[in-house]
Amino acid sequence: MRIKNYSGLFFVLILGWTSCISPPENFPSVPEITFAEIEYVQTPAQDSLIIGVDFRDAEGDLGLSPTEINPPYNPLIYKRDAAGNLIVYSRRPPEAPTYNPIDWVINPIINNTTVRDTVWVEQNENQYNIFVRFYIKRNGQFTEFRWQDPPFFTTFNGRFPRVLTSDEGQPVEGRIRYRMLSSGWESIFRNDTLRIDVEIQDRALNRSNQVSSPEVTLRQITRN
Repeated sequence: MRIKNYSGLFFVLILGWTSCISPPENFPSVPEITFAEIEYVQTPAQDSLIIGVDFRDAEGDLGLSPTEINPPYNPLIYKRDAAGNLIVYSRRPPEAPTYNPIDWVINPIINNTTVRDTVWVEQNENQYNIFVRFYIKRNGQFTEFRWQDPPFFTTFNGRFPRVLTSDEGQPVEGRIRYRMLSSGWESIFRNDTLRIDVEIQDRALNRSNQVSSPEVTLRQITRN
C-alpha cells in the first residue's frame, strides 16, 4: 500500500465573478464556503477522493502561484537554538522528536546554501490554502484520522492556484474541486463512515468558515 499526497497537483477551478467597482454587500471579505460535493473514483493506477466547495470572496485574493514560497507562504520554519544556530539531529535537545519526515529535513537549502545535515523544522501551515481533515465514525462518535501521525507522516492539505491573475481586487465566486490521489483509500477506510472538514485561506491569511461533508462510505460516493 502506498500513501502519497498528490493533492496539491490536481484540481478544477470553475469561476464566476462580477466586475462591480464595489463588492456586493453580501460578498464577505473573509472567504466564505459551502460544501458542494464529494465523490470517489477508482482507476487502475491510483484512486481519487474528490471534494468540491463553492466559495465567495469580496477581494478575490484567493490562490497561490507556484513561485509564492517566501514568507508568509514558506513551507518550513527552521528551528534554532538560543545562539541562533540551526538545530541538527546529532545535537538535538531532549525535547526534540525522533527522526520523521515531517519534523526533520535532510540537506535543506537555506539562504541559497545547502546545509549538509538533518535539520529540525516546523511545518508552516500558511504554505497551504486549502485544509482538509478526515474523521472516522466509531461507536457513534467521530474521531480525527491524523495523516501527520505515524505511520504516514503526510498531509492532504494543499494549494490551489490564483483565481485572478491580477492583484487588483474584485469580488469572485465559483467552485473548487480538489482531488486527492492515493492507492490506500480502500485498505485504510474499507467500510468506515467518513466525514471530511474543509477550510480555505486567502493570501491575506484570512481563514474561511469550516464546512463538512455528509457522513459517507467510499461505496456510497463511488462514481460509476
